[in-house]
Amino acid sequence: MAQLFVPLSLRSVTFRNRIWVSPMCQYSSQDGLPNDWHFVHLGGFAAGGAGLVMVEASGVSPEGRITDRDSGIWSPAHAEAFRRIVTFVEEQGAVAGIQLAHAGRKASTEVPWRGGKPIVEGPRAWQPLAPSAIAFRPGESAPRAMMKEDIARTIADFAQAARYARDAGFRVVEIHAAHGYLIHEFLSPLSNHREDEYGGSRENRMRFALEVTAAVREAWPAELPLFIRISATDWAEGGWELGDSLVLATRLRDLGADLIDCSSGGLVPHAKIAVGPGYQVQFARAIREGAGIATAAVGMITEARQAEEIVAGGAADAVFLARQMLRDPHFALTAARDLGADGPWPVQYERAR
Repeated sequence: MAQLFVPLSLRSVTFRNRIWVSPMCQYSSQDGLPNDWHFVHLGGFAAGGAGLVMVEASGVSPEGRITDRDSGIWSPAHAEAFRRIVTFVEEQGAVAGIQLAHAGRKASTEVPWRGGKPIVEGPRAWQPLAPSAIAFRPGESAPRAMMKEDIARTIADFAQAARYARDAGFRVVEIHAAHGYLIHEFLSPLSNHREDEYGGSRENRMRFALEVTAAVREAWPAELPLFIRISATDWAEGGWELGDSLVLATRLRDLGADLIDCSSGGLVPHAKIAVGPGYQVQFARAIREGAGIATAAVGMITEARQAEEIVAGGAADAVFLARQMLRDPHFALTAARDLGADGPWPVQYERAR
């Protein structure tokens, strides 16, 4: 049997296959609430055979969003709005997950198709928070450096978001600690110049990530898996590196994390990234072998045999697909055909099998 289609169990959850939908921002929410676009967008992936359908980076607070059109999960109303989507995804045999996020200094920006620039004034603007008052790009307004009370409140927001996620019926939560957003900003010495217990040494810079993880793990049911997405390297001199990620992954494992979603970059605009097919798979393998924790690989994975080689070769336990899923929401079904596996076809689509 193709290894992509061997079920994977983490805690009490069994994923029907190892082809997972990566969280992809849609910038289509109002007040953080999902709508019919999200129902069709996410439901289509579930009907298309994916094993896990992950909701986009969802702000744990209004100011934790990248844009004012981002998804959020900070109130009972958000949990209720997601419940219809979660129910449909699960009815199709997929697992529903959600990524909990705080954008940090990359918050209060315009949506990408309107330029993506920071919004610094007007009713759609708010003050971004970060570990240090360092702008993402030269010439941009600096974020406000977080006080201790900001840190404590944000940790509590992550934990409460996990409770709302459970109320909505999600069976996986993923903490977004990658791509230059808040938790990643604490981790990297390029963005964290604090002089208190949250800055300086690697141990201090990891403190916020570890405290968020501990709080979410306590709030999230013990029988359900917890994922963490990290940027395994900043791709920039003097920044966060793979060796740091190995240490972090080990600590996250010990706190009860079940899988590391291995991405990279996003912290600084001048990063030099060697992009190519499967260019981040190396990080998933290194962390899986070095930290003894399950991993998922992501990044320019576009073909069934490529994905099969990643999982069958022991580089990762699963693959997350993003752009390829947008091109082919039924990628899991076509991959099953290409690999001679028995794909999870909806009965309504059997005539096309």
